[in-house]
Amino acid sequence: MVPARSRSRTTSPEGKDPGRPAVHLRLRLFFALIGLCMATLVLGLGYRQLLQKEEFAAAEERQNYRRILMPGPRGNIYDREGRLLVGNRPLFSAVVYLNELRPEFRREYYRLVRRQRELGLSADRFTLNTTARRNVVQKYLQRLNRVLERESTVDSRDIERHFSQSLLLPFPLIQDLPPAEYALLIEKIPMDSPIQILSGTARWYPFKDAAAHTLGFVSDSTEFPERGLPGDELLTFRNEGSIGRSGLEKTFDERLQGKTGGEIWTVDPGGFQYERVTHEPARKGEDLTISLDIDIQLAAERAMGGKTGAVVAIEVATGEVLALASKPAFDLNRLSPFLSFKVDQEIREQGAWLNRAVQGLYPPGSTFKLLTAMAALREGVVVEESTVTCNGVLRVGRRLFHCHRRSGHGPEQLVDAIRDSCNVFFYDRGLAAGVWAIADEARRFRLDEPTGIELPGETRRMLVPDPEWKAARFYGESWFPGDTANMAIGQGFLLLTPMQMASFAAALARNTTFLQPTLLHADAPAEVGPPIDLPPAQLALLHEGMRQAGERGTARLAGGPRMPVAGKTGTAQVRKDGEPTTLAWFVGYAPVENPRVAVAVLVEGVPAENTTYGGGSTAAPIAKAVFSDYLGM
Repeated sequence: MVPARSRSRTTSPEGKDPGRPAVHLRLRLFFALIGLCMATLVLGLGYRQLLQKEEFAAAEERQNYRRILMPGPRGNIYDREGRLLVGNRPLFSAVVYLNELRPEFRREYYRLVRRQRELGLSADRFTLNTTARRNVVQKYLQRLNRVLERESTVDSRDIERHFSQSLLLPFPLIQDLPPAEYALLIEKIPMDSPIQILSGTARWYPFKDAAAHTLGFVSDSTEFPERGLPGDELLTFRNEGSIGRSGLEKTFDERLQGKTGGEIWTVDPGGFQYERVTHEPARKGEDLTISLDIDIQLAAERAMGGKTGAVVAIEVATGEVLALASKPAFDLNRLSPFLSFKVDQEIREQGAWLNRAVQGLYPPGSTFKLLTAMAALREGVVVEESTVTCNGVLRVGRRLFHCHRRSGHGPEQLVDAIRDSCNVFFYDRGLAAGVWAIADEARRFRLDEPTGIELPGETRRMLVPDPEWKAARFYGESWFPGDTANMAIGQGFLLLTPMQMASFAAALARNTTFLQPTLLHADAPAEVGPPIDLPPAQLALLHEGMRQAGERGTARLAGGPRMPVAGKTGTAQVRKDGEPTTLAWFVGYAPVENPRVAVAVLVEGVPAENTTYGGGSTAAPIAKAVFSDYLGM
């Protein structure tokens, strides 16, 4: 029997299996790969746990926390005697927090879904969610309507905008509740109702339209300073605050702004409030004391009555503005807590937005003769004995230039010409001095630039013309002697503001070329320009002419026997809305021997009433009311 053949592997001469090395190599590579992956995992985990710990903590915080900012109440504004001009009043609003209405939103949503299915209609999830939220919010507004006997409705767009952008803030149902409605809701709304009555603040102006353009107004804004509050990196919601839009409210907005407070809340994955973590209360802004005297301000505005124009009164010693009135004006309370389209339109139609004291540009009329007189004195074409005979008209080239007194004043010297406001005298001596001398004198008193009063929007378009200006403006047109004659009596191309003329009058009372007007009380000494630099005897002629004008001349209605006033009136003609219009001016100071207050008055005549408008008859009595109140006479 032959034995079976045994099965065996082929071996190498050394007796080793040739297939094993390849297997071991693959195993080693496999285990090395596994080890590399484990090492990468461990290193990555360690990197995230140790090195990226703060980064992940910050990301978690951003996801789980929200910050809410609350602006502080604005500071008050007081007059120089400490009387309140601008304050804050309570602002009551009925609100709901959408966060608290989530269960009702869901129930209403499912109800709408079921109804759609019953009707066999397709259910658009977004539309149904929007409708559900509106229905729930309107339900609560309807409760308020029943109590207050209103018929208010809510807009879905407002709800959705609030839901997506301001979820953690209260949604307003009714804003600015009157006190009676506020008291009624406090009594009728249950304590556990989602409706809440919140108290905020809105600007309040106890003197209504007095100094409206000077004080200014505010509007709602979320752009208020945070001032170092924590949580910059968090998603932030801002309650509405206010920002100054005009007047002192705008100029000193940063000072008046309250200190912003804040809260940090934890939120759930849907972004709804869960728990308050930190709270820092808001604080009231800094108060502001200004130079206005509300008694003098009211006296000026009462004297203006229903006329259009401006009044400015400046304390000669300090440059502080005691009164700054622009008419027509508007009740500032109608702009708080917000300016409605209707109110805005009413103010526009009345032309009341314009602050005529610092933005209105007018030819100054005969009040400018004081500058012409100084230019003529400086040029030596007028001395104390200089006499011009006024026959009521002066021919300049081929034109006749008339005096306001058509029969003429007869022989006039400088003091007489200022007292009587004789046009012919100033035509004649203005032409002798020349346009450059007159323009240089006006610029010496800085009448070609803004005064720098602390009000936004002061115009920079005031104009002291000269031949170079005219050539550039009218394509090379020459300057004619008639242009000089017009400029000498404050007409023609010349344009100035009432604030400039008040500052000029105050500077003249001090015998200086400039006095910086200010609306701040006792904040800093006024800036004073250099002296007028005319011999005392010549300046005495100027002041004497103004004294006689206030005593028995064109400005006599500005003062009286017990209240001597130095003044100069002016009447100019312009076209307004295509109609010829008369401007009535007064500038002056009192008392004559020791000037304490300077006043400028500008009144725009109504075309139909032009015959009754004039500096002496219209503007001077308004100045008298200001002088009387300031001097207590």
